[in-house]
Amino acid sequence: MTEFSQQLINCISLGGTYALIALGLALVDSILHLVNFAHGEILTLSGYSMLGLAALGLPWVVFAPLGIVTGVLVALLMERFAFRKVRNTSENTMLLTSFGLSIIIQALIQMLVSPRPKSIAQPAWLTQAIHIGTITIQARQILTIMITILALVLLLLLLKRTNMGIAMRAAAEDFNATRLMGVSANGVIAIAFAISGLLAGMAAVLTLTVRGSVDPGMGVKFTLMAFVANAIGGIGNLLGAVAGGFLLGFMEVILRVWLPVSISGFTDGFLFFLVALILIFRPKGLFGITQAERV
Repeated sequence: MTEFSQQLINCISLGGTYALIALGLALVDSILHLVNFAHGEILTLSGYSMLGLAALGLPWVVFAPLGIVTGVLVALLMERFAFRKVRNTSENTMLLTSFGLSIIIQALIQMLVSPRPKSIAQPAWLTQAIHIGTITIQARQILTIMITILALVLLLLLLKRTNMGIAMRAAAEDFNATRLMGVSANGVIAIAFAISGLLAGMAAVLTLTVRGSVDPGMGVKFTLMAFVANAIGGIGNLLGAVAGGFLLGFMEVILRVWLPVSISGFTDGFLFFLVALILIFRPKGLFGITQAERV
């Protein structure tokens, strides 16, 4: 029972990070029908901004929030200077634009900073642990769970209780009709990108508490995991993206714990095999929805 409780905490902690970035990806996709494969680079640039701020001698309580702000700014710049110019083209064009943007950002980081990982000092309290009986909970796991719950609750309130949230939900259902009703398309899309950047920035902070370093390609895995989480939950379903992120985290932790050491290096292979089985039996995802049920 103790082992189960310990691994459950690990699952929730990792799944929360995946849920945050999957939700940001799903939010943009629900409105623009764009799978932004440069979404992980928002996380990466947030990480590098924290690296630079830490190098200036700023404490974690300062550079971590500023790293989240960087995520918002990067997402808005992406929308304004990359995706807005191709918004009225085909979905394939927008998809290729996101791929190109991802490659360009990674190449620039390698040329201007370094292709090697760079470590970022983390505060000592993040490595401290709380013991509840025989269960050990690290401070960074508590932080991850708290931030995830707070972000999800606030986003749900935004979507359900504010005019902008209602406009975003309407745009997700029928974007053209929403524009005809006088809702600013640029405003709705910019807010969606800003929220996705906020969530990616939060995920960057949580990731660095575990990794302690940044590298040019760190966002690639998170983009892939976010896309897979959306596929598991059901494309276009925001709550499904969250559920998919948590489920992905659960499966990854369980496989890393239960697989024999001799084949533990194939954890990702087994993970995506399980995902493939889910999609074979549920092609629309576990919470697959129709267009009319979006958001």
